[in-house]
Amino acid sequence: MAIEDELTIGEAARLAEVPASTLRYWETAGLLKAPRRVGGKRRYDSEGLRQIEMVALAKRAGFRLAEIRIILSGVSGKRPPSEIWRRLASDKLPEVEQTLAEAEAMKRILEAGLRCECLSLEDCLSGTAQRTAGGVASGDS
Repeated sequence: MAIEDELTIGEAARLAEVPASTLRYWETAGLLKAPRRVGGKRRYDSEGLRQIEMVALAKRAGFRLAEIRIILSGVSGKRPPSEIWRRLASDKLPEVEQTLAEAEAMKRILEAGLRCECLSLEDCLSGTAQRTAGGVASGDS
């Protein structure tokens, strides 16, 4: 890759849709190899961009940094990355399901609160709690 094909940290960050500081942090945390520097500035080649894309994808999938390290360690050739990815994804899915359930409960509470016509906050909170108990919002005030 020629120098003109390499991207600055700002350009690489824009492609990954993360702040440049995140790329620096991922590098410090050992998730990214230190890129080549030109005049003291980071320059990312296609391999560096591939690393960034892998870390960004794993973050969007909800993996923590320690989990991403495990995923990236599997890229070394010892085991197929798909095997490691499948194991961690299987472990991650229950967490995602729990997060979705909690978000649905929050949504029901907010929707019930929007329909509330109570005169006092205490009545509204009490009624909302009763209507959303057990995961069912009746809409009655």
